Amino acid sequence: MTPAAKLVVYPPDENGWRRVRYDGVAIGVAHRPSDIRVFLAAAGMEDAEDADLTDPGFVEWRGGGPEAWEPSGKPGNGSGSV
Repeated sequence: MTPAAKLVVYPPDENGWRRVRYDGVAIGVAHRPSDIRVFLAAAGMEDAEDADLTDPGFVEWRGGGPEAWEPSGKPGNGSGSV
């Protein structure tokens, strides 16, 4: 059985914001991948700036990957950079 990812990024809401949980705790609502790194640093993660947001063992992207930041109901346009 694969261990659950420590970081979960939820689908974009109607404004394009994505709720973020780390180790089971809500840590913020992100509008871009760089927001997630800021939240991780504030949560005490060492080397948050170097976190691999594409590693499925670390992060579970729900409702689209790191490129999906469009409001719900619209396809991602690739505007978010990892």
